[in-house]
Amino acid sequence: MRLPVRCPGIGNLGQGMAGAIDIFEVKTKADKKRFVEVQFALNRHDPAWVPPLKMDVLELLTPGKNPWYEHGHGSLFIATRDGKDVGRISAHIDHLWLEMPPEQGGGRDIGNWGLMEAVDAEIAAALIARAEIWLRAEGMTRAVGPMSISIWDEPGLLVAGHDHSPTVMMGHHNPRYEAWIEAAGYQGVKDLYTYDLDITKPFPPLIQRIVASGERNPRITVRKVNKKNFAAEAALILSILNDAWSDNWGFLPITDAEIAYVGKKLKPIVFNELIRIAEVDGEPVAFMMTWPDLNEMQKDLAGELFPFGAIKLLWRLNGGFSGKPTVRTVRVPLMGVVKRLQSTRLASQLAFIMIEYIRSASVTDFGATRAEIGWVLQDNQGMVSIADAIDSKMNRTYRIYGKTL
Repeated sequence: MRLPVRCPGIGNLGQGMAGAIDIFEVKTKADKKRFVEVQFALNRHDPAWVPPLKMDVLELLTPGKNPWYEHGHGSLFIATRDGKDVGRISAHIDHLWLEMPPEQGGGRDIGNWGLMEAVDAEIAAALIARAEIWLRAEGMTRAVGPMSISIWDEPGLLVAGHDHSPTVMMGHHNPRYEAWIEAAGYQGVKDLYTYDLDITKPFPPLIQRIVASGERNPRITVRKVNKKNFAAEAALILSILNDAWSDNWGFLPITDAEIAYVGKKLKPIVFNELIRIAEVDGEPVAFMMTWPDLNEMQKDLAGELFPFGAIKLLWRLNGGFSGKPTVRTVRVPLMGVVKRLQSTRLASQLAFIMIEYIRSASVTDFGATRAEIGWVLQDNQGMVSIADAIDSKMNRTYRIYGKTL
């Protein structure tokens, strides 16, 4: 159904100087492809933007393929002006978010929007207003976003660090969006940080002493992940994650279906040397996951695997004849220590041993020179302290906004 954009509080945006705005809900496969193409049309001239693989985005947005839809639902909207697609947005509800404790950002009346792209402020205002109409119709009284579409996908709006490309599974946005979202009445709720680290240099002496002390501890074992037993290893890692992160703001437990989905999707960039599991007295209690930056390998593919993109990507993922890719950057998206050990000396030893082992492997086995750590919640003092201790520098900030509807 196509709706004129007449939204309380912002006037009639349907009759702007540049022509009438029309916003319609995505219903067909053809509409969904148009939704994906809007992002390409609006970002193709940004040198820092990395085109996602279109087939991956379509899968993200398709019930039956993305298991997020087992606990969430939503709608997609496209804005047109004078017959041209000029923006898009999603509006959605995650039922696990509704069950999240209020102190962690959840509530029974909170919906989300995300995936916003807009050619100008007028289109952005109209799209946000349309998403809010959908959320109100679903009984929501507060909106938190952008979430594209889950907090485990690409949460938040990039508000600092637009001058360089994002790493794998991190977003990149037009710097004008910040003002446009705030003009719609949104205020920052939580910031997420990423940190840049030169991994060619050894860590400071204090960290080296902590690592050496941990290596002398007979209770500690740090092992590589076993990709041949990938399903079991993924389940183990995510069980630690669900415990370690359970008190964090915005935490949503990862379901068994999502574990299988993410594991299958990311298996090509899983390498034994870059994922470590730490055990204490034989019990797995911590992990650190690192990926080669897939964005470096696919930036020139323009989002397409056919006719030759798939061959190029497979060649790069396999490192040509070597069997390992050579990359400049690796990303550390996840690490965690079970709650009962957090804030202990043992937890610090586990964390720094894993960081050092993966740093060394990234350089010697993959030719990497830098790492990106994150995202990290602004108030996660443990991770912020680790980032500071190893001399990493904050390089990007993503902001999650909220508004009472």
